[in-house]
Amino acid sequence: MKLYSFWRSQATFRVRIAMRLKGLKTELVTLDLLKGDQFDAAYLAINPEAVVPSLIDGDGPPLVQSLAILEYLDEKYPQPPLLPKDLRDRAHVRALGQMLAMDAHPLVVPRVRKYLEAELHLDEPTRNTWQKHWMELACQAFEDVLVRDRRSGKFCFGNEITIADLCLVPHMTNMKMLGTDVARYPVMARIFDGCMQLEAFALEAPMKQPDAPRPN
Repeated sequence: MKLYSFWRSQATFRVRIAMRLKGLKTELVTLDLLKGDQFDAAYLAINPEAVVPSLIDGDGPPLVQSLAILEYLDEKYPQPPLLPKDLRDRAHVRALGQMLAMDAHPLVVPRVRKYLEAELHLDEPTRNTWQKHWMELACQAFEDVLVRDRRSGKFCFGNEITIADLCLVPHMTNMKMLGTDVARYPVMARIFDGCMQLEAFALEAPMKQPDAPRPN
């Protein structure tokens, strides 16, 4: 397998965690989204949307979109499972993941920030305000669901790692990188800390990636 990645990408972070949880080895191909590597013709032939992740698995067409890739991996390599067995529980876990991965994350990705800068001429402090607004709004909704739902436990769904946790950790990591006080979301913060005690999460953290910036 070959996974196209960017060190700071929340979406690729989700997939890297899943692959490590399942013991899958992959060749990591890093792209610099800030320099525009994703617009290279060779990569556009793999992913016309010019985003990461993209996963090459065998001779079939590339797999794209992190949530779709997570479910593909879970169906092809079912141990350990990333979705509960019960129908309603699966819907609950998917909904949690989508709150962060589909409702919040798309508003803060590099191409959106670049558009805000280049086309709408918003300065960096204003762009950062935009980013924090959408991420914090998602956090509050996510936190409220976890607080109200009896299925919340050590992780988002009881004591089982699920897709919801794979979406929570990258989101919270980005929040921390922005300097947000995540203690405002105590359940999410507790789950984040628990996940980061596990190698599959800790070893795939953004600053552990080969293309992450190194201190001078």
